[in-house]
Amino acid sequence: MKFSLVVATLGRDTEVAELIDSLLAQGRADLEVIVIDQNDDDRLDAVLAAYEGRVDLRRFRSAVRNANHARNLGLRHARGEIVSFPDDDCLYPPGVLDQVEAAFAANPGLGVLTGPAASPAGGLGSGRWRAESGAIDLGNVWTSVIEFNLFMPRATALSLGGFDEGMGPGTRFGSAEGNDLVCRAIARGLEARYEPELRIVHPDKRLTEVAAARAERYGRGLGFALRRHGAPIAAWLAFMVRPLAGVALSLARLRTHDAAYYFMTWRGRVAGALAAEARRPPSLMPLTEAA
Repeated sequence: MKFSLVVATLGRDTEVAELIDSLLAQGRADLEVIVIDQNDDDRLDAVLAAYEGRVDLRRFRSAVRNANHARNLGLRHARGEIVSFPDDDCLYPPGVLDQVEAAFAANPGLGVLTGPAASPAGGLGSGRWRAESGAIDLGNVWTSVIEFNLFMPRATALSLGGFDEGMGPGTRFGSAEGNDLVCRAIARGLEARYEPELRIVHPDKRLTEVAAARAERYGRGLGFALRRHGAPIAAWLAFMVRPLAGVALSLARLRTHDAAYYFMTWRGRVAGALAAEARRPPSLMPLTEAA
C-alpha cells in the first residue's frame, strides 16, 4: 500500500463523496481511504456504501469531536507508506498522488512534502503562500504548510506523535497544527520541502461568515505555534502587524465586517502567543500502530 488518506469528518456528506471521487480519479489501486466519522448520526452510511468494492475504504467512529484526535486515530490504523490528511471538503486534482510519489522516490530521505491550497475558482486559496519551491525552515514554515496538503512517511508521522491534540479544530488553539507538526519534524533534523505546484483544492473561506466566526480561535492557534517554536522576528512582524493594517484599511473603506475579522484574528494571535502552554516545548510521545 503506497498511500493512506485519513479523512476526519463532521457534519458533511456530499462533500465526502466528492473527495472520494477525486481520489478514485487518481487512477491508482495502491491507496486506502480511512474515514474517521465524528457524527452522532448515520449520515455517511449511504455515502460510503456506494464505494464498496471500488476503493479500499475503512470507517471508524469517534465520539471525540477533535480533528487531531481523529487524524491520529486514522494514522494509527494506516497501512500505507505515505500518509496524508485531506479535509472532508477537499478535492484532489488529477495526478497529485503521482506527483507525490515521484518526489519521495527522487529523495528517499524526504520527511515532509507540502504545497499550497488551491481555490475552486482558480489560483491559490486562502492564506499566504510562498512563490518558490524549496526547503522549509522556521522562517518560511508559516507560508508553506496547510494540514490538508501535507504528506509524510507513515513511520515518520508516528514517531513524531502525529498531530498535537491540544491544537486544531475542536480546541481553543484552532489552527496551525500542521505548522506545529512540520516544526517538530524540522527540530528532529528531518528534511521538509514545499512545492508550489503541488495543490489541493479547498473552499476559499477568507472573509466569509464562517471565517469571521472562527477568526479569533484560528488566530490563537497561529500565535501559539509562533511562540512555541521560537519563530524569527520577521514572522512575528508579518503575522502581528498585517491584521492591524487590514483593520485600518477595512475601516477606511467602511467594511466593518472585514475590519472585525482582522481585529479578531490579531486578538487571537496575541492571546495564543501569551498562553502559558506556548512557553513549554512540545512533548508528544510517539504513536503506536493499532492492533
